Amino acid sequence: MGESIYGLQRTHRCAEIDISHVGQTVTVMGWTHKRRDLGGVIFVDLRDRTGILQVVFNTQVDSELFKKAELIRSEYVIAVVGEVVKRAPETVNPKIPTGEIEVTVKELRILSKAETPPVYIEEDSDVNESVRLKYRYIDLRRPDMQRSLMLRHRIAKIARDYYDDNGFLEIETPMLTKSTPEGARDYLVPSRVHPGKFFALPQSPQLFKQLLMVSGFDRYFQIVKCFRDEDLRADRQPEFTQIDIEMSFVNVEDVLTVNEGFVKKAFKEALGIELETPFIRMPYKEAMDRFGSDKPDIRFGLELVNISDLVENCGFKVFADAVKNGGSVRAINAKGCGAKFSRRDIDSLVEFVKIYKAKGMAWIVVEENELKSAITKFFNEDEVKAILDRMEAEPGDLICFIADKNEVVYDALGQLRLELARRLDLLNKNEFKFLWVTEFPLLEYDEEDKRWVAKHHPFTSPMEEDFEYLDTDPGRVRAKAYDIVLNGVEIGGGSIRIHMQDLQAKMFGLLGFTEEQAWDRFGFLLEAFKYGTPPHGGLAFGLDRLVMLMAGKNSIRDVIAFPKVQNASCPMTNAPDFVETKQLKELHIKTDA
Repeated sequence: MGESIYGLQRTHRCAEIDISHVGQTVTVMGWTHKRRDLGGVIFVDLRDRTGILQVVFNTQVDSELFKKAELIRSEYVIAVVGEVVKRAPETVNPKIPTGEIEVTVKELRILSKAETPPVYIEEDSDVNESVRLKYRYIDLRRPDMQRSLMLRHRIAKIARDYYDDNGFLEIETPMLTKSTPEGARDYLVPSRVHPGKFFALPQSPQLFKQLLMVSGFDRYFQIVKCFRDEDLRADRQPEFTQIDIEMSFVNVEDVLTVNEGFVKKAFKEALGIELETPFIRMPYKEAMDRFGSDKPDIRFGLELVNISDLVENCGFKVFADAVKNGGSVRAINAKGCGAKFSRRDIDSLVEFVKIYKAKGMAWIVVEENELKSAITKFFNEDEVKAILDRMEAEPGDLICFIADKNEVVYDALGQLRLELARRLDLLNKNEFKFLWVTEFPLLEYDEEDKRWVAKHHPFTSPMEEDFEYLDTDPGRVRAKAYDIVLNGVEIGGGSIRIHMQDLQAKMFGLLGFTEEQAWDRFGFLLEAFKYGTPPHGGLAFGLDRLVMLMAGKNSIRDVIAFPKVQNASCPMTNAPDFVETKQLKELHIKTDA
């Protein structure tokens, strides 16, 4: 049986004690991080979420207490009462906040014993992630994991305070709702009282927050769970958290300004970093042309350069044909890499771009008196000079070319740019570069289904200047949509919404919905729009991604208490799992599994 803590009241957390408490009697409780028996003296590093405190048992002070301390093992939960004393100068530990003091123990209670844990309680453990997630409750004891979750709490608190100070109301929206097509598969919940019918877990609160604008609430926010049944990667989870915002009577700049104000406050209060605002505003087309990505990392250069006009009539068929077929030829100047990279390094880059559907990569190494390349023989002297001038080439440079359809060129060179940055160690986690990407295409053409689909969602408003192209050239229409990007990661996105019924009807028509289909799927929203709808727009931050970047982590799993793994399962609880036949019968469900 464990010993009762009745009669003991914790006075401090471990790292709350410092030199000012010397001479005071304190009661602290926590986990045994480390125990060192020096024969006659036992030192225990006591740990809680604030940090580590050294407590000391001395056989000459209390032999019975010392014998009890000999029973303590790693991760035992203990309570101690003792006097705070100053450490001798030679024993001060400058690596921890409590390193100047220790506690001479007068009373000990072992509250809980522990087996040897399967996960080491240490910073940045290299234990296999599947083991860490199976024993997540132990993994979460690690100081770096606790700091990440405390940072997450801090960001959520700052968000609530900031949006409250700016006139927003936090309003909850339903978790059980109607299945609507929003891009990913819904998680469905069967209804016991409505046989054969299903609720859906929300992919976002999108429709409800628009209804709140119709209801006149003017400024809404919510820190909310969202659910998408999609293939996972490092920055995706089947359930994730948004800081969700919607505003009435606003334009794009209003939404951007109020939300970058939140980001500025979060970085200042949580990390002590002063961000410069306003952030860069960059149109989608410029982002693609310069960086090959709609979420560019602007911590480094290596920008794309279009040389299509220089090579459209050249003797190199690969380049000339790409331009003639409506594509382009673009290049990156990897400054200094011609001198740094071996032929094997360059060949590995050629193989790398093939992952992104490029057929290959042409290249030129610029040396002092010659060019090393297999392609320069296809160009005349003027063409070579024009290419080198456009690329601002100097001796030692490596110029990498991709020629193909624009989407392949952008993707392959955009990813090559990031790969070069990794190889050249240009990605500094302690540098934070923000920008807004604006003026996204309203629609994109789905080659498989042979129809237009919404780039954002069906309620995104087109730009007024492009209304004329809705009937004649839909692919040319820009949206009042925007993403906020940090270090090459999209951390939020939103748009100004359509609030006019005739424009919404036209949008549904472009997307291939009949009037009946539109009303079947979105009828409750369209009905609401009949009764006076204010112009409105909003944004949602991915809280998990934001905290991941602020904490310097590579995966959102490191900032979520109990995440899922790649196949959307939980190693700790073994969810999802089979349920009893009785439960299935109540829900009117039959399964072949």
